Amino acid sequence: MIQGVHASLQALTSGNAKAAEKQRVLTQAEIRRSIQPQGLISFEDGKAYKTLRRHLARLGLTPEAYRAKWGLPVDYPMTASDYSAQRSQLARDLGLGKSRGAMSEAPSSGADEASMDSDEHSADAGHAATQEPVAESDQEDVGDTFEEEITREPFDEDGVEP
Repeated sequence: MIQGVHASLQALTSGNAKAAEKQRVLTQAEIRRSIQPQGLISFEDGKAYKTLRRHLARLGLTPEAYRAKWGLPVDYPMTASDYSAQRSQLARDLGLGKSRGAMSEAPSSGADEASMDSDEHSADAGHAATQEPVAESDQEDVGDTFEEEITREPFDEDGVEP
């Protein structure tokens, strides 16, 4: 039995196994047909995928190894164009790609202009809008006072009568 397993393993590691694994050469038309906007058709199983990376990882292949195995060009896509556009639009909607300074300045500058306009209108009407900022020491005292006021009422389980 051991000799049979050994012979089988040697046959697999010899040149005979490489000849059996040799893939057929793809034509340019087959490569073009595999790239569709909705999904990419895998040459491994013939199914369409939005992205080939996860599918190839399950098969133990990298994108480079997949391209080399099937004779695909270096710029062969790994993600369907519709899926890429959808993800790109989602990122733009979330505000990705914009600098933080531009995002925080734009809303605040509009708010400053609106507050300046309202101050001018109220000053014209003879009303002065005054707001006094709260001192930092007052805020710290509020926090300390709050912690001092917390008391715990005894429960029946404590063994102390209320």
